Amino acid sequence: MKIIVLGKGGCGKSTISSILAKNLARKGLSVLVVDTDESNFGLHKQLGVDEPLELMDHLGGKKDLGKKLMEAMKQGRPEAMSELMGGKWKLSDIPERCLARKDGISLMQIGKVKHFGEGCACPMGALARNFLENLVVKDDEVVIVDTEAGVEHIGRGVEKGGDLVLMIIDPSYESVRLSGKVEEMLGEAKKPVFYVINKADEETAEYLSGKLDASKVVACFGIEPRLSRAGLTGRPVSSRISGAVNLTNFVMGRMEMGA
Repeated sequence: MKIIVLGKGGCGKSTISSILAKNLARKGLSVLVVDTDESNFGLHKQLGVDEPLELMDHLGGKKDLGKKLMEAMKQGRPEAMSELMGGKWKLSDIPERCLARKDGISLMQIGKVKHFGEGCACPMGALARNFLENLVVKDDEVVIVDTEAGVEHIGRGVEKGGDLVLMIIDPSYESVRLSGKVEEMLGEAKKPVFYVINKADEETAEYLSGKLDASKVVACFGIEPRLSRAGLTGRPVSSRISGAVNLTNFVMGRMEMGA
């Protein structure tokens, strides 16, 4: 199963992705976390691993890859990215130097923006979309995709390769309003969206559920000082957090359903 995790900036996408990855690995599944956020530099710390070589750099770097894609588009060959990547991938095909591993979890990074004036992240978006579309996973494998904030990746079509979409909702008007836009956009792709409420006390979680489709709220995470301290100090997050069991069981249930 390929799970796309999205939401507004600061809602907790990376934290929830890390917690879910650790709990699924504890269930005996092989877990790949794919970091597609070109501006997030802390996910590896939450998982307790070093940063691996970016897939973008493995394929020649952003500048070189972007140039090849531009030339291909001018020639009317939108399939160029698939050609550059060599078609279908299995988890075992990912170059070892592009992975950081620990406790049944592997982390892969698509690419990061690092320099002033280097240009847009379009090549990274194209690479992420193609990789996910062409990644073939087995029944005991799970891919968790931590996306950048907002909806630009939806416009790029990154979600096309996903099997399950989880939107993280924090206690903010912006988050609730964004949920409607996400539902609308992913409805066009016939991709159902499920919600995970984060950083909310019981009363706030109830209020947020009322603003959403409550039948699609699959887990609620409270205000956890341990997570805040881990995020502040760059330490790995704890997987034994209230709400994690419900989210893990939901994902396991969807896997059993084959959906």
